Amino acid sequence: MTVPLGVQGVLLLVLATAVLHAAWNAMAKSVGDRWVSSALIGTANGVVGLVLVSFFGVPAAESWPYLVASALLQAAYLVLLTHTYAHGDLSRLYPIARGTSPVVVTMIAVGLLGERLSLLSWLGLGVLVAGIVLLAGARGLPRADTGLVLAVCTGLVIAAYSLSDGVGVRMAGNTGAYIGWMFALQGPVLLLVCRWQAGRSFWGRMRTHAPIGLLGGLLAVIAYGTTVWAQSRAPLALVAGLRETSVVWAALIGGLVLRERLTAIERLAVLVVAAGAVALQVGA
Repeated sequence: MTVPLGVQGVLLLVLATAVLHAAWNAMAKSVGDRWVSSALIGTANGVVGLVLVSFFGVPAAESWPYLVASALLQAAYLVLLTHTYAHGDLSRLYPIARGTSPVVVTMIAVGLLGERLSLLSWLGLGVLVAGIVLLAGARGLPRADTGLVLAVCTGLVIAAYSLSDGVGVRMAGNTGAYIGWMFALQGPVLLLVCRWQAGRSFWGRMRTHAPIGLLGGLLAVIAYGTTVWAQSRAPLALVAGLRETSVVWAALIGGLVLRERLTAIERLAVLVVAAGAVALQVGA
């Protein structure tokens, strides 16, 4: 079914899912067990994927290499992100990882895939990325150490699976089928990786944290599923840029809900990212 939304309407939905992205990350953080929370997200992926597959069927054969690549890249992202957290503060390294992605996606989408952006969209994307960089460095940039290298590598993997799904969903012939199989494949892969890394008492910890973890997983499925749907209807560069406004919502949730103090520079960064997002919307 075709949804009668223009590009601006699609991008507004992407902005809304950025809030969900920040919310499920906050839930995952509250679990306090990265591998268990990721496994519960993988479980939600698999269940929702199977439901969607039962409704939408099978996508075109041309899209299957992208589906398989997406599942493997999501697993690589999970492992990299977890090791990144072990080498530095989330508040400093996560914005770098998320800010790397729209830059890489834009370069490839424009340079290789032939997408075109308006001058205002270019300006908005530049302001948005500058705001994310400002947020990442608000309390001092990380040293050029293992944590920083891992954060950049994580950003490259985010860009890779975003591009893989962005191209694959356009070749699928059926957006719902692509999204369903994407989650159906990701679910078992994520579970296997988490079980391998988590150590003993894995299944008991899964039961303990199931309610909050599965709710976070459902939000994650809605957020990324909507993003992939948007990639079939709007330029990949704009979708990637607006999706990463989630770092701002994460900062706001930390300040307003978790009572983490925002510095003056962090508040400025939030305004800069918001201005970039507005420019992207107007220029679309």
